[in-house]
Amino acid sequence: MRGNDGEKRLGAAELGAELGERATLVQFSTAFCQPCRATRRTLAEVAGMVDGVSHVELDAEQRFELVRELGILRTPTVLVLDAEGRIVRRAAGQPRTVDVIAALGEAM
Repeated sequence: MRGNDGEKRLGAAELGAELGERATLVQFSTAFCQPCRATRRTLAEVAGMVDGVSHVELDAEQRFELVRELGILRTPTVLVLDAEGRIVRRAAGQPRTVDVIAALGEAM
């Protein structure tokens, strides 16, 4: 997972869902992406283990403007947001559970 994207913030308007109380895991996926399914399971599991963390999955094809704005080049891409919606970490490809938990530590 790479570092933050400056002061870019995402909120309910951009995500179509409320931010988590402590952090939000945002996943950009596409319909035929096999690693996206495993990423969905990993992020849902972590969100279920850590209080105040939510998981939001977005279809990259349906949210193309946001994909372009954020420079999303492949799926899955995961953004870790802090409680205010700042992007604190980003990863392309299927993340490992331990890496997601470490990134959450930075966000909270």
